[in-house]
Amino acid sequence: MTQTQAVVLRTVKYGDGALVADMLTERHGRVSFMVRVSASSKGRLRRQLFMPLTIVEVDFDFRLKASLQRIRDIRMAKPLPSLSMHPFKLSMTMFLAEFLTHATRDERDNGPLFQFVAYSLEWLDSVSTGFSNFHLVFMMRMSRFIGFFPNVEDVVENGYFDLLNACFTTDVPRHGHFVAPGEASKIALLLRLTYQTMHLCAMSRDERNRCTEVILEYYGLHVPGFPPLKSLPVLRELFV
Repeated sequence: MTQTQAVVLRTVKYGDGALVADMLTERHGRVSFMVRVSASSKGRLRRQLFMPLTIVEVDFDFRLKASLQRIRDIRMAKPLPSLSMHPFKLSMTMFLAEFLTHATRDERDNGPLFQFVAYSLEWLDSVSTGFSNFHLVFMMRMSRFIGFFPNVEDVVENGYFDLLNACFTTDVPRHGHFVAPGEASKIALLLRLTYQTMHLCAMSRDERNRCTEVILEYYGLHVPGFPPLKSLPVLRELFV
């Protein structure tokens, strides 16, 4: 019997009254659950608990060879009301839920990754302004927890950012996956930002969208099977 906190990533309808829910758990990394949800507000497994990026606590019998686990009980762990009520945050969390679904697909037993994701969502929920760069800082900092955070010690002035080798260089990479010096300086800056300081980095919508494209290309090179994200067009329209 396992009890763990988890972040809901996505749900897929399965027959009548059932869902397959993919979650990032603190104790077992990515886990998929078969869930029979209740239509009643008094039901134990209510549909509201399975909204993307909800932080829950689940009890289940962990079976190592089972592709779908069965939930015994589930409850809200940390309410995040503003993520579903603020229109900009709602669009951003839709994007991040899809991003996390693909970026963490093969993660196992990665408690620090879960703690980073949970802390980040709580931080976003707690603020009302200054979060337009949140998804950029989130994606770059998360790469540290899954093994390909760029080396910030080798940043060179007017250098290129080599996306394939996760480093900065004075020479043009021959493989074609790189960012030219002007844009590379933006990536170098993002690597040093925190949630508390990111509001100091002023970007236009076009600059922010370009950084998003570069980071997604970076993940596509380092995470097997990482696809184009369907929610990206919505994110592109956020903020001025």
